Amino acid sequence: MLLSLETREAAHAWETGGAAELRGALQRLREVTHASDAMLLDRNGVDVLTGQSHSGMREYAEGFVHSPLSFQSHLFARKSSDGRYYLIMVRENWFFWFLQPAHFLVIGLAVMLCYALARYLTAPLRQLRSAVDRLGRGDLTARAEASRHDELGDLAASFNRMADHIQTLLAAERRLLFDISHELRSPLARLSVAVELARTDEAGAPSLDRIQREADRLNSLIRQMLEVTRTEGEPSRLKMEHLRLDELVHGLVDDCSIEAQALGCVLDLAASASVTLDGDSELLRRAIENVVRNAIRYAPEDSKVEVTLENGGGWAKIKVRDYGPGVPEEALPRLFDPFYRVEQDRDRKSGGVGLGLSIARRAVELHRGKLKASNASPGLLVEIDLPV
Repeated sequence: MLLSLETREAAHAWETGGAAELRGALQRLREVTHASDAMLLDRNGVDVLTGQSHSGMREYAEGFVHSPLSFQSHLFARKSSDGRYYLIMVRENWFFWFLQPAHFLVIGLAVMLCYALARYLTAPLRQLRSAVDRLGRGDLTARAEASRHDELGDLAASFNRMADHIQTLLAAERRLLFDISHELRSPLARLSVAVELARTDEAGAPSLDRIQREADRLNSLIRQMLEVTRTEGEPSRLKMEHLRLDELVHGLVDDCSIEAQALGCVLDLAASASVTLDGDSELLRRAIENVVRNAIRYAPEDSKVEVTLENGGGWAKIKVRDYGPGVPEEALPRLFDPFYRVEQDRDRKSGGVGLGLSIARRAVELHRGKLKASNASPGLLVEIDLPV
């Protein structure tokens, strides 16, 4: 539009005022567009002011009419409506040459308005993302703002319903475990009293000792389960401290060595240099101990259980491997579920009640760690990863 207007004015200046009027018009055009040169050619490509022939520019002007966004030249051209003249403008810095200061102000305001509109439209998505992130980190109270009456509001409402359902399910599971644990403690306490009363009969002492050990073991499991359940419900109960993980693992291996020797196997520890991290020493001790004792339980006689502690990449990795029968591949994903036991081991005397590894997983996850199991062929390999 600007070139067409300037072409019309330049032609009018030439036809009505001659060379003087045309020079003034071209000078004004240079000042407005900051062009280095401007000229008016006739239909043969001759500069009407100087008489010089510019047939190449005339041919360029013909092509420019069909493709005005040419980035190959600093020339801008426009043909007059009657076809008698060509306005040629030469500009070194040609990009956005037609923009004036007022134009930049308008563009700036438009950009700001577009940015504000984009922020307004994406605000619900940012809030929903924040709620999803909080829920993923364990904050079951995280909810999204669902006041809008559009698709984004429907999405937020669906997320809130899902979060409510998850919170209800997890609360019910924790309440069930908590109630079961409390209900079991009373008969176990009475059983312990009955065992002590029955010890007057020396003939049954070995059997009573066995009953007492099983009752103590169940009491210990219930105590661990209660503590982990309470901590999951109230993360603030975690007694975080700066601890030496290598010393904790060494102490555990020493404590478990007696049990391993009684079952005919050997604990073999390979630990790297000192490893320090922040965590609840009691929960971590119980988690690692449950994994080690599980490996001892299924280790064959005259075999060994390998315990390895490594440190690198911001993670402390504890590996516990036995040389037992391992587990079926389809059972690996459920190995850390509560009360789950591999079907072929349900009748074994050495089998537990299926809570030890579940407690270990929950304790490790409370420390933002990972627990996984895989078949080592032979044996089972359990890996505990903890951030240091």
